[in-house]
Amino acid sequence: MANDWKDRLGVVYSTDPDFKYVTRADLEEQAETPEPSRQKLTVAIDRKGRGGKQVTLVSGFVGKESDLAALAKTLKTKCGVGGSAKDGEILIQGDFRDRIVDILKSLGYNAKRGN
Repeated sequence: MANDWKDRLGVVYSTDPDFKYVTRADLEEQAETPEPSRQKLTVAIDRKGRGGKQVTLVSGFVGKESDLAALAKTLKTKCGVGGSAKDGEILIQGDFRDRIVDILKSLGYNAKRGN
């Protein structure tokens, strides 16, 4: 067994002999990404906590972090801007709501424009 004690910091000791500790990485491996037509994505603009700067926020993605990162990379490349992907959301710098909705629909996703 690998020495993964750092992943278990802050875990309370269990006396149950059948207890299996599940890490976040284990959960991500188990979660399958549904096909694009079954995803319901919302594309909105957000300014909160960013010093007045606008970002396009794509939320509602369900699946693996690697698939989320791949979709984010595709969107960033097609828009020609920077951004990030984490916690099931994609942040794209600037106001690209209409363009991103068109790109997502061409990729087969159910995307709608938010605010």
